[in-house]
Amino acid sequence: MTALGPAQANLIRDAQRPARLLSAEHDALLPILHRTPESAFDHPTACPGWSVRDVLAHCAAAMTRVETGRLHAFTPELNERDVAERRDWPLRRVLSELERGYLRAGTEISAADGALDPIALGEWLHGGDVRAALGEPMAYASEGYDDALVLLGDWTRRRAIPLIEARVADTNVWLGTASPGRPRATLLTSHATLMRLFAGRPTDSADYQLTGAMPAELVVF
Repeated sequence: MTALGPAQANLIRDAQRPARLLSAEHDALLPILHRTPESAFDHPTACPGWSVRDVLAHCAAAMTRVETGRLHAFTPELNERDVAERRDWPLRRVLSELERGYLRAGTEISAADGALDPIALGEWLHGGDVRAALGEPMAYASEGYDDALVLLGDWTRRRAIPLIEARVADTNVWLGTASPGRPRATLLTSHATLMRLFAGRPTDSADYQLTGAMPAELVVF
């Protein structure tokens, strides 16, 4: 895993990172989905009210909107509308749209000068939601993790998350941004739990040690 220091915010953006992350998710997640029994797509996920199929429909819809330039605010209400529009689709059509999105949306995201990078990060995190719901390994720690971590670091700074020094697998990772008069917080955890915390997904308090901040302060989605 790549170490990220406090000065990481000033590094030149790697414009290919979002496309690379989506390509990694395409190569890793699609084979899982194609071998998964259709009944398993009804399993509930960490996203309230959404099944595996619903999460994938949301992911597919978001990438189609990026590709076609029909972006909306991605509020819960608008996201639910996109999902509802796809509930009558055959599963194979949802997966086809998803696959196309992974291969095409990255170009548009990469060209947006960082404005759409959180969409690529969100797609990867939703892949973690799907893996967790299906009982698959590597949920929130799958291929592309290093690229996802860089995008997360950038997003935590834009969202003014408190400065966190995280210790993950013998690597120090700096996330968030410093606030006058507030000492940095520290976090000791695993790869997957770090992503769960910042994504606002359920976590076990035994899986991390957080000092100087509350878990709710870390959530960026």
